[in-house]
Amino acid sequence: MTNLDTKTISLDNLGIKDATVRYQLTSDELHDITIEKGQGKETSFGALAVETGEFTGRSPMDRFIVKDDITKDEVWWGDINIPFDSEKFDKLYDKVTNYLSNKEVFVRDSYACADEAYKLNIRVVNEYPWSNMFAYNMFLRPTAEELKTFSPEWTVVNAPGFMADPEVDGTRQHNFAILNFGKKIALIGGTGYTGEIKKGIFSALNFILPVFKNTLPMHCSANVGKEGDTAIFFGLSGTGKTTLSTDPNRSLIGDDEHGWTAENTIFNFEGGCYAKVIDLSQEKEPEIYGAIKRGAILENIVMDDKGNVDFADTTITQNTRVSYPIYHIENIQTPSMGKNPKNIFFLTADAFGVLPPISKLTPGQAAYHFISGYTAKVAGTEAGVTEPQPSFSACFGAPFMPLHPTRYAEMLSKKMKETDVNVWLVNTGWFAGPYGVGNRMKLKYTRAMINAALNGELGSTPEDFRIHSVFGLAQPRTCPGVPDELLSQRKAWDNDEEYYKTAHKLADSFRNNFKKFKDYANDEILAGGPPVAEK
Repeated sequence: MTNLDTKTISLDNLGIKDATVRYQLTSDELHDITIEKGQGKETSFGALAVETGEFTGRSPMDRFIVKDDITKDEVWWGDINIPFDSEKFDKLYDKVTNYLSNKEVFVRDSYACADEAYKLNIRVVNEYPWSNMFAYNMFLRPTAEELKTFSPEWTVVNAPGFMADPEVDGTRQHNFAILNFGKKIALIGGTGYTGEIKKGIFSALNFILPVFKNTLPMHCSANVGKEGDTAIFFGLSGTGKTTLSTDPNRSLIGDDEHGWTAENTIFNFEGGCYAKVIDLSQEKEPEIYGAIKRGAILENIVMDDKGNVDFADTTITQNTRVSYPIYHIENIQTPSMGKNPKNIFFLTADAFGVLPPISKLTPGQAAYHFISGYTAKVAGTEAGVTEPQPSFSACFGAPFMPLHPTRYAEMLSKKMKETDVNVWLVNTGWFAGPYGVGNRMKLKYTRAMINAALNGELGSTPEDFRIHSVFGLAQPRTCPGVPDELLSQRKAWDNDEEYYKTAHKLADSFRNNFKKFKDYANDEILAGGPPVAEK
């Protein structure tokens, strides 16, 4: 029974015995406790800085789903959704809860999904105070009145200090993140990376919403204009999803995870933002920069003795992050919901420098590019990457999608046709040559293209566009605020032979990647890929 006055709660029902429970502590309390325990430091911004230890990012090969009667015929099993034995889960869970027994633990009741009809109550149990502060930032926060009758549906048990024994426990190595849909538990151990907490619940919702609620879950950001029009931004890490949706002229719904209901409402899953801060500056991203203050958590950044942060320093990791509650952004939508979706943007950082800066997609092309989820790795981002490499992540979030990607793509295509929404492919990557030769497209021009699309200024007739000969994409001939010469990659390269050679190479990568989806996709989706043409 919860006692809000003394902030205590029993965890006996979870198998955690005789723990000292710190329940529903404030962000300030968790900030101070983290520093007192020597687990973090305060930056000159007033934000908390922590290091997540061995893991500074997710570990996709150590993410599992328990295979049971609920999941066995629904989940797309393979390298992304790796099955885990139900009995082994029970034994591992008992070991983790025994590990947490007799310890000080931090417990938070919260929920996901801003739309009341889809609300998912969550209890998060953390070994570390800063992990619990992350849960405060990232999940939605119940009122004191709501907490009086709060009943958790899902439980997250997070024990970074517990190390599994792979030979005994059935894991790949000592860290793990396991979803059990039958018991409604996300079990995380051996890693301090906080992203596993939010992505565990996100992955669960990616199963629950389409299977049981006829709602499309999306790894995207979203905002709403002054006229009430909602825009959705899909994109993998480093493509500008958070940056481009955080717009001073539009109200932010959320920066990472949303649902699209049968009633055409868009709702945020979360109560906060989790943004990359590599090379962050006040000039380039003022809203995110301004959100870094007390209540925010900076992960794996480098700072000096006075607490001054060097956002360019990648000594610890390229994946430096900040989490903050959404109310740290001034211009937000309250509640975090929108209607009337009018435009969808697929963001890709094409390091080959051949995709158009912006192009309009047909429903078939939209489904094809959604399933493909393309961006590119550049030299230096991973060990062994010395030149641009194509990178595909189905639905712009494959590691979090338990169902087959075509299930989500067909739902998206249906919604596109029902709402007559415009879908745009936006290349935030390289222009006038590949990485190392060309330059990254300037943010001000990408913003101008997106604003023109939002304002209906990119043409309404076929004559307003030209069709890309390799990818079949409709490129606008003009765009307000953008020089015409920046709308054509081919012209900017000034070397047709090299341009087409590189473009065909990337088109072949798309086709090869799509082979694994071919038997599941309908004719319209298959026709949405790069047309096979004489080279």
